[in-house]
This record gives sequence, C-alpha cells and structure tokens, in this order.
Amino acid sequence: MRRVFVQSFGCRASQADGASIEASLEDAGWLPVRDASQADLVILNTCTVTSAADVDARRIVRNTHRDFPNAEVLVTGCYAQRAPHELANIDGVRWVVGNSHKTQIADIVSPSNERYHGQIQIADISAITDFAVSPVRDIREDRTRPNLKIQDGCGNRCAFCIIPSVRGRSRSAPLDAVLSQINDLASRYVEVVLSGINLGRWGRDLPGGLRFVDLLRSALLETEVQRLRISSVEPMDWSADLLQLFADEPRLARHIHMPLQSGSDAVLKRMFRKYRTRHYESRVRLAHQLMPDAAIGADVITGFPGETSVEFEETCRFIENQPFTYLHVFTYSERPGTAASSYPGAVPAQVRHERTNRLRELSARKNLDFRRSMLNKTLPAVTLEQPGMALTTNFLKVELAHPRQSNQAVMLNIGRVTATALREQEILPCFSV
Repeated sequence: MRRVFVQSFGCRASQADGASIEASLEDAGWLPVRDASQADLVILNTCTVTSAADVDARRIVRNTHRDFPNAEVLVTGCYAQRAPHELANIDGVRWVVGNSHKTQIADIVSPSNERYHGQIQIADISAITDFAVSPVRDIREDRTRPNLKIQDGCGNRCAFCIIPSVRGRSRSAPLDAVLSQINDLASRYVEVVLSGINLGRWGRDLPGGLRFVDLLRSALLETEVQRLRISSVEPMDWSADLLQLFADEPRLARHIHMPLQSGSDAVLKRMFRKYRTRHYESRVRLAHQLMPDAAIGADVITGFPGETSVEFEETCRFIENQPFTYLHVFTYSERPGTAASSYPGAVPAQVRHERTNRLRELSARKNLDFRRSMLNKTLPAVTLEQPGMALTTNFLKVELAHPRQSNQAVMLNIGRVTATALREQEILPCFSV
C-alpha cells in the first residue's frame, strides 16, 4: 500500500479540499500518513491570496523535495491554478494540478491511468458550472471540528481579490448531498463547520430558489448534528431571517464572521465592495442586539492602494465603535490579474505594516474586553484535540480545569481570563469536618 501525506494552506475551504483529497486517495487504496517523511507521495494544497502565500508555497515545495527526495511531489490548489508553470519549474515537482482537476487527483497519480502522464493538469475554471461532491470524511486523527465545504467560487470580483480567477463562478453542493454529509460527520463529531468561498451565496445556482437560510433550517430539522458553525458570510447575505435563526437556535454556534475590508466608504468603493459602512453597521448592530454574547469578527485590509491617513482613521473609528470581538487583519498585497494591481497611489510597505499593527492591537483590546465579559458565565463548548483546551460556542478558547477526552460537548463555568484565552473555574473539593 502506497503512503500519502496531504498538507493544506490557507482558508477553511482549502482545508476541506485537502481532507477530501486525502479521503479520495484512501478510497483508491492509498494509506494516509501524518508525517511527510513516511510518504511515497506528498500533496501540497496551496493558497495564493497574497504574495506572501506564494513565497511560502515555493519555499515549502523546495524544502519538501530537499528533505524527502524519494517522495513524489504533487502541487495543487489556488496557486497551482493561477501559475502552474511557476510551480512546474521547481525541482522535484512531478505534477501540478489546478483546482479544475483537484477532484481527479486519485486518477492522476494512478500508475495505471495513461491519460495523466503530463505534468500540468489544468483547465478553464470559469467554464466549470457544477459543484463536484467529494468524500468528506475528516479522517485526520488530530482534528475534532471537521470542515464541510458546501460552496465554491465567487462572482463578486472585488478589486483586490484573485480568488474568482482561481476558483471560478459560484457553485453550490446539492441540498441532499449536504444533508447526507452533515449526518455522516455528526455521527462522529460534536461540531461541524460549514465553509465555502462565498458561503452566503449557497443555493443561488440551484433550482427551486433556495437560500443559505433554507439549508440551515433543513440541516437542523433533518440531521442529528449537535452544533453547526458557519465560516465567513458576506455582509449583504446576513439577512434578518438568517440572524434571527442564529439567535433562536442553540445548535448554531454564536459566531458571526462578516468581512469588512475597510471602514471608509471611499475605500470600499475603490475595492468594488457591494455595501457601505451604514449597511454593514446595521447588520452588526442587529447581530449584537439579538445575541449580546456572540463572537462577531471581521476581515480588514490595510494599505489598499490610495488609502490615505484620513481614510485609515475612518476605518479605526468605525471599528472602535462596533461590537467586534476579534479581527483578522491583512496587509494589502498586490496580485497580478486584479483590478487593484494597476491602481496608482501605492501605500509604502512600512506604512502598511504600521497600520496592520495598529489594528491588531485594537483587535487584541476588543477581544480582551469580550473575554472579561464572560467571567462567571456558563458557556457551551467542545473539547479540542489540543490537550486541556475547549472552544466555546462564541469562539473563545478555554483552558480546562481538569482533563477531558477530545470531541465532547461540555458546559464550562468561566473562572478567569488568561493572556489569550479563558480558564475554567476550579471546583474545590469539599471536606467534611
């Protein structure tokens, strides 16, 4: 039996893709291993959202060939779709497989399949109109919260983003397939995370006028899943109905992630974002009103071309005034093939990083305030693969007062705040006199 090691980089959708690749190879007779040194085949599932991601991918490919010269190397994912020849020219790379052919990797690496002798396997991703349903078993021993990708692609064409070019148009997994996969995962896991490239667009391409909220209602009615967590959903897709469902249903994690990108309307316009700050604020305020203890997070980009100090200060003030509990802050990175790559007014790299650091400090302060507000409360959580740790429904890490087995639903009394997390309240033993 040949052995395979799969390593994925980037977003939750990419992590879900990696798990599916691994499952499909296991079905084809491969043995998944947890260490690249044990593998006959190493698959690197890449990200290309920033130039730094590309640099990291090339370094990891080179290091893999240097450290494990007897292993064959296959590179797939978003970088492979965007620039296959760059990767094919790196020593040691046997195959480069774009997102267009990712579901065919088990066939591509099969020695009996003569069709795939070429090193590069790629096609026009924009021509793909169907969601390819793949195996979704999260067979990794070190995970307790599997990702289920139910949507791929995006049609928004934001000025900074290369992802539509490497993922294609928005495509949804059929409802019956999603429910079947959720039920399968729910038989082994307390919590399942639904992910996608533009998750809130699920259903728009399917017959019957389905929407994302319809999928969630069906999942709650027709599956035994104990908790569903939702990855990022765009502001315009957080409808009042969707937020009300989250508020009413305890099986939906109290966790709202709503990309912001900028708190300046002028910058949002240049980014080709489809909302303005007043629209965004109305969604966030409603979420906080309905669920005061919910985690509310956002993505923010600093140093977008032409971003002035005044516009950046607008972003800081906007974020300061919102009930955010955390931020994911990204320093703008030029991406060839995007509209913004030709914009004038590049922000100096040092200024970009200074702005990033400032927002990360603001994020840390808001998260500390949020954690402090959880003191003496009892929160539902799931125990993690990381020994002695759990994750609450509202996306906070908790250090456990005593060990529990991973992948267990627990109720935790919060006793104190630590530097980066919470601590479960110690239960003192009772002694009779």
